[in-house]
Amino acid sequence: MQSFIEFRQGKIFFRDEGHGKPIVLIHGFLENLNMWIPMAKTLSQSFRVITIDLPGHGRSDVFGKYTTMDLMATAVNEVLETLSIFKAVVIGHSMGGYVAQTFAELYPEKLAGLGYFHSHAAADSPEAKINRGRAIKIVEENHANFISSFIPDLFAQENKTIYAKEIDWLKTEAQKMTKEGIISALQAMRERRDGTKLLAQLHVPIMFIIGKSDPRMNPELMKLQTWLPKKSHVLLLENVGHMGYLESFEPCTTFLKGFVEACSS
Repeated sequence: MQSFIEFRQGKIFFRDEGHGKPIVLIHGFLENLNMWIPMAKTLSQSFRVITIDLPGHGRSDVFGKYTTMDLMATAVNEVLETLSIFKAVVIGHSMGGYVAQTFAELYPEKLAGLGYFHSHAAADSPEAKINRGRAIKIVEENHANFISSFIPDLFAQENKTIYAKEIDWLKTEAQKMTKEGIISALQAMRERRDGTKLLAQLHVPIMFIIGKSDPRMNPELMKLQTWLPKKSHVLLLENVGHMGYLESFEPCTTFLKGFVEACSS
């Protein structure tokens, strides 16, 4: 079932499929809920899978120039409230991991498990904040060119040719976004809070999927974060960049299923 909720004078779209323990899958920057279709099809055979278009992405509205992680996490919570889901495993890809982390911070009682899918808990470094600012200027000048150059670089170098069709599809989906939606997401990532202390405080299982060839994350720093939770589940992927849901579909899907089952035990 695909539907929407009214949220702060706008709409947030979501998809609800399957039955069983609820899982929330949150897409990343320049993505939308369609990225999860193949994985959700498999997982929904065992679980109830909720996918959501974050503000400014997919079919959801842009909510002002200064979107925050808090606003995105609140939108996720509103969808769950509408569906009468009071506890769920929440997993986010890339920027979606920052949203999942913020959800865990704001609504810990609703969390059954937390997943960082090519994502991490730390705030932007001073250098990363400067780079976000540069990206915003590029988007202001020509957001179509920004999308075309950004997306291929998310893949491991050796996978760019293998997944050429998928890269073209991702570009087409991202081109549907407005300049305002892209900029608001970049600003939200730049201003997000650090969550490394949260990792040690949470009592639910926490998972990390790490691509050893990820050009957007530092795999070694991410590995250090995996030692912080009380219950940590880790998948290290060889020859995989930032897009494991495409570059390593079956291992990632199997790992997610096992993680959700572990959150139920």
